[in-house]
Amino acid sequence: MITTSHVFLPPYKAHVNPPLFIHIYNMGTYLHNLAQDEEHVFQSRFPAVPVPDNITLPEFVLQNAELYANKVAFVEAVTGKEVTYSDVVRDTRRFSKALRSLGVRKGHVIIVVLPNVAEYAIVALGIMTAGGVFSGANPAAHVSEIKKQVEAAEAKLIVTNGSNYEKVKGLGLPVIILDEEHIEGSMNWNKLLEAADKAGTSFFNEDVHQNDLCALPFSSGTTGLSKGVMLTHRNLVANLCSTLFSVKPEMVGQVTTLGLIPFFHIYGITGICCATLRNKGKVVVMGRFELRTFLNAMITQEVTFAPIVPPIILQLVKNPVVEEFDLTKLKLRAIMSAAAPLAPELLTAFENKFPGVQVQEAYGLTEHSCITLTLGDPEDGSRIAKKNSVGFILPNLEVKFIDPETGRSLPKNTPGEICVRSQCVMQGYYNNKEETARTIDKKGWLHTGDIGFIDDQDNVFIVDRIKELIKYKGFQVAPAEIEAILLTHPSIEDAAVVPLPDEEAGEIPAASIVMSQGAKESEEDIKNYIASNVAHYKKVRVVHFVDTIPKSPSGKIMRRLIREKMVEKMRAKLHS
Repeated sequence: MITTSHVFLPPYKAHVNPPLFIHIYNMGTYLHNLAQDEEHVFQSRFPAVPVPDNITLPEFVLQNAELYANKVAFVEAVTGKEVTYSDVVRDTRRFSKALRSLGVRKGHVIIVVLPNVAEYAIVALGIMTAGGVFSGANPAAHVSEIKKQVEAAEAKLIVTNGSNYEKVKGLGLPVIILDEEHIEGSMNWNKLLEAADKAGTSFFNEDVHQNDLCALPFSSGTTGLSKGVMLTHRNLVANLCSTLFSVKPEMVGQVTTLGLIPFFHIYGITGICCATLRNKGKVVVMGRFELRTFLNAMITQEVTFAPIVPPIILQLVKNPVVEEFDLTKLKLRAIMSAAAPLAPELLTAFENKFPGVQVQEAYGLTEHSCITLTLGDPEDGSRIAKKNSVGFILPNLEVKFIDPETGRSLPKNTPGEICVRSQCVMQGYYNNKEETARTIDKKGWLHTGDIGFIDDQDNVFIVDRIKELIKYKGFQVAPAEIEAILLTHPSIEDAAVVPLPDEEAGEIPAASIVMSQGAKESEEDIKNYIASNVAHYKKVRVVHFVDTIPKSPSGKIMRRLIREKMVEKMRAKLHS
């Protein structure tokens, strides 16, 4: 019998009525004194950290960069292309100047359609320095999806590369090409920077302030529809101050970080690029995941810290390609897993295969400028969160867990919707007052749409995503719990569980499964495996075998797409 999974149930307390689960809200300034009228508001176990005033994000992350002028800031794993700190500082200023000469003004949104490349952070920081608003788009997105983002953001300009130019050339905006000498109808990056060197400075004096918008990433929030998240310089500076609270002075300049998480994602641009620049480390840039390339880069570039997602951890544990490499050559000290739940069994398997590598779990969201909960102090064993939790509350943050039926805050060990309040909370959704009001309440609480609880030692555990819960005959079934159990089966490579409509039950749990090569198990075998390990209402009622589980660039399972495909198959079966 399997007794553990990614879903953690708190100790039973007779005096607490279990909540029915969920809802959402938020706002954005640090309102510490308002905690007094809340019964159960939790703060960080770590001391508050100062957040500097009157400094922009580019200024903050590039402070003291001149002391590291010749140090490599970004290196591309495949091409070997390097960008030094001197390059970052110089070209951020040059690009900012070029943008101003093109007419970019404070608040203008610029869409960046690029894969992870060495110059990506320069592009983003240059936009922000000019007073513009950086909005990263997925380069793998369909033309129609990029068009929607361009229109929703009311963008003024696009930055892309040669291979993505066809996707953006018809969108009616000026286009800057990063890597090609000349493409008809576009502007060349290098020529723009050269022109900026020769230009005057009289019109480059518009002040940029900490409370100005600097980023507009797009997030599905809790509704599933993509929305622009308005983040200021202060939002992102405050998040970095909280996130980096445990970095010791002797670690500055010493960390080599893997840059595989997409940089258009808030986790990539803030949690990897900006955090590394602030601490004067090096980012090893990878545009896409391929296991051999990944392992080769980890060894040859001597990566010490790797922010990755559970699907990659699964590959490292189960793929036989790993055995081709001498893992004793790794310099890896820690990985950080975020974006999706990390099953306990997978965590244990990773620790067994990579002894000595610390596994840090974290939790964050775009609407909170990135990281919200994390391991704690990795250098101090007494201040490290429990395994399988997503960590402690970061400094300067307040967190509560609410009963959606009453809105009241809940005590420790009682699951409820996670709500957070801090200086990191977004300003709102761009041109969407209705969703903003639904997400940000009058007291400044951001309602995340995630279910979790805090234990007696201040560890926070995630139970599941509100909108992903399966409601089977009135019972709540967490997909991640079933997925964690499925992944313990020796013949299962990957799995996703989604709800399917059912006339009698309302919804039933259905599993989409990738089997290992040569596996003989049938659908009934898989159903029986789950049935032997869960309560009756958690049984998987439908099993579909597939080649791959579709996932977003940040590693999240694309449940809606899986569900749609399953429904199509069921309909086709009925009509055949």
